[in-house]
Amino acid sequence: MRRDSSSDEEGDHHNLIEQNERKPPTPTSTFHIEDFTSRLSRFNSKLKFQKRYLFAILPLFIIESQLRALYLLRQQQLGLLRAWNSTIHLNSTSQTPDFEDLKSALFHQISLNSQIQQVLLNPHATENSVDFWNASSGVAGYDRCRTVDQNLSQRRTIEWKPKAGKYLLAICVSGQMSNHLICLEKHMFFAALLNRVLVIPSSKVDYEYDRVLDIDHINKCMGKGTKRLRKLKSLGLSMSKPEPVWVEDTRKPKRKTVQDVLSKFSHDDDVMAIGDVFYADVEREWVMQPGGPLAHHCKTLIEPSRLILLTAQRFIQTFLGRNFIALHFRRHGFLKFCNAKKPSCFYPIPQAADCILRVVERANAPVIYLSTDAAESETGLLQSLVVINGRPVPLVKRPARNSAEKWDALLYRHHIEGDPQVEAMLDKTICAMSSVFIGASGSTFTEDILRLRKDWGSASLCDEYLCQGEEPNVVAEIE
Repeated sequence: MRRDSSSDEEGDHHNLIEQNERKPPTPTSTFHIEDFTSRLSRFNSKLKFQKRYLFAILPLFIIESQLRALYLLRQQQLGLLRAWNSTIHLNSTSQTPDFEDLKSALFHQISLNSQIQQVLLNPHATENSVDFWNASSGVAGYDRCRTVDQNLSQRRTIEWKPKAGKYLLAICVSGQMSNHLICLEKHMFFAALLNRVLVIPSSKVDYEYDRVLDIDHINKCMGKGTKRLRKLKSLGLSMSKPEPVWVEDTRKPKRKTVQDVLSKFSHDDDVMAIGDVFYADVEREWVMQPGGPLAHHCKTLIEPSRLILLTAQRFIQTFLGRNFIALHFRRHGFLKFCNAKKPSCFYPIPQAADCILRVVERANAPVIYLSTDAAESETGLLQSLVVINGRPVPLVKRPARNSAEKWDALLYRHHIEGDPQVEAMLDKTICAMSSVFIGASGSTFTEDILRLRKDWGSASLCDEYLCQGEEPNVVAEIE
């Protein structure tokens, strides 16, 4: 039904006219007593109405700010107690206190004190409010776990200029892949000293290196010219009986110099093999320096293949984020190996958890990537103990294949999924990209991760071996 709006408008207009006629305009003046009094009474009535809400809401803000301040004071107390207990522990073990840890603890307490001041001074403050201390006092930020400047431009190097037709066979037979990679890196140094092309062994007698390493990357980093690393499918070689160049105890190798190497291996044969050099202790500081001993224009020579590198980046983006700790928790076969050393490097799970928590507190990381061969019974116990302020710190392992997840699609697309060496190199790569790394003392797997971290510039001041500086609180007898 259509509504006639004109009559309503006329009625409203008539009422407005009558209202105006009944209330003629009052004369204006600078200060009118009656007008001011009426306005004041109206204001008071409104104020009385609003006070009910004002005094009901104001205590809520005050109580909330007080509770927040009490919580922060409690956190400050716990932090000071941890610092105090850490000092007592260091004194009891005659260890020197870590100055970086002390600075970190002090800065954290200053930050907490700043938050407490802000909460108490401004009950209405939110998380987005300006930090009172930093805004007022200009205190510079402090990153306890900042990356270490490796000063790569100052490293000592040697040019690798192989002669045409002169080859050095890389022979690596000690241990597993990590040992072989260290052996391969040392062979590259020997090949550079002897001006020879390094020949990588066939996968029939060694690992399939081109599955896990970027061989093209090595040759590109060395610049144009002769290939430094290559495979020779058929040489038709015949080798004489191998003879030791010098008597060596692999458990206590003697340090050798460049002159020692040149005096023993400067032969004119087209093809030469010098055996497994994993235990060779030649120019240790030179060989082990960040970036390696060879002159090149890359961060590092020996690094994971492009497929593994991209897969590691995708896994980190999916599960971990930028700030995470990586833990290499070696257990399988490590009990007997470590207990044969003095001191042992095999720690009970509760002690290991305490050591991990100290690193978590320094790094302030929300998650830990776990690279381990430990049984589920051990990792489950470890997870139950890695708890800070009542919140578990997740221990993340690479999950089983799931077609709904795409982070590992490259490995499947190129048919290298499930390869144990690919899986191991993927673990290393993820660990090398972490904010902080906790390694296993005595493990070449850990040493290769530390090498990558130094070369890539991701090494942190907080990197350390598990329970570094501590001995296990219990050690079993030798069988």
